[in-house]
Amino acid sequence: MHSKKVLDFIHKTWKKWRLTIFLIVFVVIPIKSTLADWNWVPSASMNPTILEGDLIYVNKAAYGLRFPLTLHRLAQWASPQRGDIIICLSPQDRTRLVKRVIGLPGDTIALRNNVLLINGSPLKYSRIESQYLDYLPEKLKSKSNFAMEDLQQTDHAVMAVPVPAAPQNFGPVKVPDRSYFVMGDNRNNSRDSRYFGFVEEQLILGKANAVVLSFDITDKYQPRLKRFLHPLQ
Repeated sequence: MHSKKVLDFIHKTWKKWRLTIFLIVFVVIPIKSTLADWNWVPSASMNPTILEGDLIYVNKAAYGLRFPLTLHRLAQWASPQRGDIIICLSPQDRTRLVKRVIGLPGDTIALRNNVLLINGSPLKYSRIESQYLDYLPEKLKSKSNFAMEDLQQTDHAVMAVPVPAAPQNFGPVKVPDRSYFVMGDNRNNSRDSRYFGFVEEQLILGKANAVVLSFDITDKYQPRLKRFLHPLQ
């Protein structure tokens, strides 16, 4: 008698939720896994470009098509370019990360006093544009150095927080085939290829295109309205 009640309950529950379950399993999960996704950013490693509390849109079909829930690639039509903001898995522990592509396969990368050198040529730096600092805490702005970095046709903001242990010199290293050298824009507060090495192409999950929503997680989740639907570069 008890088992009949359990079976009746399961049957009623299945009839009530079967369409929802079907949509999740056969529509939502494949789309999020292979075409488009969104990720909350919890850390400061991409400041000032991406802030803690940003919800970023990820184009998972930017470089190719994967079989859902796997790293197996069914087709590839593009490769990450220098300056792209990507979502990748750490080669160290498979943590999901958001970083910027700095070095392409075959490039030689070095860092000298926080100045990037690509294939022996130092990048150019200029005064940062004020809009990148709008939502950074005043305390952080007062003790940090900011600049616009010309990543060979991709201008983007970078910052450096005075941290004694942060590596301001690195390399040179040569990027192997089908791998990439990635860094955070917050150069002294980012665990990236300087620590865990190169990111293989198969570990790159997609390209981050925009901030969808943004809330200041350090200040009662106040909305950052100017960052809603804000494109990333």
